[in-house]
Amino acid sequence: MTQQPFSHQTFDHHSAECTADPVAYYASYRESCPVGRTEAHGGFVYTTRYADVSRIARDDDTFSSSREATGVDAVSIVIPSGPGLAQYPIELDPPDATGYRDLINPLLTPAAVDRLRPMIARHAARAVDAFIEHGSADFVRDLTNPVPAAVTLDWLGFPEADWAPLAGPIHDIFAAPAGSERARRGAEGLAYMEQRIRELIRARRAEPAADAVSALVTARGADGEPFGEDELVSVIGLLIAGGVDTTTSLTGSVLVHLSRNPDQRRRLIESPDLLERATEEFLRAFAPSQSMARTARTGTEVGGCPVRAGERVLIPWVAANHDPAVFPEPERVRLDRDASRHLSFGIGSHRCAGAHLARAMFREMITQVLTRLPDFQVVEDGLVGYPSSGNQKGWDAIPATFTPGPRASSDRITAAPSNAAYEMTVTGAEPAADGVLALTMAPADGEVPDWEPGAHLEVRLPSGRVRQYSLCGDPRDRSRYRVAVLREPDGRGGSEELHALVRTGITLGVRGPRNHFPLVDAEDYLFLAGGIGVTPILAMVRAVSRRGAGFRVLYGGRTRASMAFRDELAALAGDRLQLMPQDEAGVPDLRAVLAATGPDTAIYCCGPTGMIAAAERACDELGIRARLHVERFTGDDSLEVAFDPALNTAFDVHLARTGRTLRVPADRRIIEVVREALPGLSYDCEKGYCGACETRVLGGEPEHRDSLLTEEERAAGRTMMICVGRCSSSRLVLDL
Repeated sequence: MTQQPFSHQTFDHHSAECTADPVAYYASYRESCPVGRTEAHGGFVYTTRYADVSRIARDDDTFSSSREATGVDAVSIVIPSGPGLAQYPIELDPPDATGYRDLINPLLTPAAVDRLRPMIARHAARAVDAFIEHGSADFVRDLTNPVPAAVTLDWLGFPEADWAPLAGPIHDIFAAPAGSERARRGAEGLAYMEQRIRELIRARRAEPAADAVSALVTARGADGEPFGEDELVSVIGLLIAGGVDTTTSLTGSVLVHLSRNPDQRRRLIESPDLLERATEEFLRAFAPSQSMARTARTGTEVGGCPVRAGERVLIPWVAANHDPAVFPEPERVRLDRDASRHLSFGIGSHRCAGAHLARAMFREMITQVLTRLPDFQVVEDGLVGYPSSGNQKGWDAIPATFTPGPRASSDRITAAPSNAAYEMTVTGAEPAADGVLALTMAPADGEVPDWEPGAHLEVRLPSGRVRQYSLCGDPRDRSRYRVAVLREPDGRGGSEELHALVRTGITLGVRGPRNHFPLVDAEDYLFLAGGIGVTPILAMVRAVSRRGAGFRVLYGGRTRASMAFRDELAALAGDRLQLMPQDEAGVPDLRAVLAATGPDTAIYCCGPTGMIAAAERACDELGIRARLHVERFTGDDSLEVAFDPALNTAFDVHLARTGRTLRVPADRRIIEVVREALPGLSYDCEKGYCGACETRVLGGEPEHRDSLLTEEERAAGRTMMICVGRCSSSRLVLDL
């Protein structure tokens, strides 16, 4: 029989071939037939491209998440469907799902999760304490399963006696072969979980406590009435399932990866702040939830493939996360990649509400391992993966060995640092060289957080753009930060915006400081600075000169006038500084300079991409690459929307559901103003990538600055990303 277009009877995301290598499996179909129809599991349409997956997940009008649309009382969001509790709100469509999202979101905001960090740290430290003296462990049994379970169930309000009995069945459902005795025990465990949820709901209705279940049972819906017991069972069951095994899967996959890639493990140990950005890359590369499904409400098409009403459609997050059209070299794990656009938390109205909690648990577990078990080695022969990676990918067993260590002292357990944003006021803006603006920023009151040479700030510009700038002031000056910005007319717009808009008195949102470029202890240093790359080098030179270490500085630039802080650097370094303006001295011979270094010299290089590449090549040729430390700030892998922030105007935003009208100034973003009025607001990346803050527009003319909406969606103006979007009329009405 001749195969019809868009037909691939062989496609099966639960097959042994897909389980062995999901990335390669989806890539082969993306290249040959990116959207198609298969007869596996009763028949469905599969997709492989980021654009198609994102479109379907965000189009609730065309693609339903509800059981009703499937016509079967079974889990509707996976293929094949199976038995299980109804999961609110992800098995409902808007507007039915909206009230449940409003119920959950305030419990899982960044601020709410920050309050949980000490508890998360205690559970992670306690888990490691239980095996650290033995020198071996099964990371799944001893760490990645019990910690997310303890955190989630403790947060909800379940007593400790429930933690293991409730966590085990969830893991069994994913890790056991279908139809096995273990799978049967898992199903029985889920029935017990429902019983315990009901008992806790009734107990908290009678006597509320300081836990999440108490907040849920005392909350009121839009009609002013409390939520029913069945509704709460569904919501709490979803919170347990979402909080436990997904984080187990992610953490386990990353531990296996770091064991196989010791260079990346060493980078994270030396630069712990890098874990913040690396977390998004790990989520992209090792998505715990591999795929979900929707049901077509009406006849439509996806990527040219016709889809019939009632037909099931597979949306594989793993395929989207490895689409080279969005993530160049997707098969590589790049710790410094901006992977904010990954879909591991989903996208659209059903994006994972627990994303911030999942990140916090993951970072704490990884931090515990990297700091307390730095030489761990996974025993490859003992690895046991899930029998299928069609829906969920993870590990059932990860045996590992390591050098035994001491248990943690209770008074020394501290949580991994928060990534919370805060505001700084610009106290000075002055030229530092041709095209270079030096900014000083200070907090409204108090001191700035500590920082070490090599650290940078993430700065949120008035437009919503995000940029990283190295701190170049004095770490001992706790009253202010100083950064410098090179104006790049042909850049992505951030430097132009700062040069045009930033002035004394303006407020900027910042995160950090973070340090991906730490200054290691050494007897001697060689600092190579090119152009604006002098900023972190300046702070390093100040530090090593104070402690009396040996050092040399080679500083190059296009012209002497373009080289910022050259006089300040000369005052610190004296005759140990060699200035190399290119129009006067030409291009320096980096190989000769590097060849003259001693065996105890640490080499630091920051500057243009070409300069860093030349230093890397020379160090490779000389066999001294291990002594080279580089810092590079590169743009993310997506194109930002072009606009002129100088044209920003103030406008009013009316919140239709709460009845409040707020003023958005020209130098503030909608989300900054709205979340002051609505602390439970859902948001995440704040870059216009992830869709977490997508909001219905009921009136006014939105100005779209995100990179998510299609041209048709922009023209329709029915929704917008309030983290970066603005308004081209005087008033905007939002469904908030």
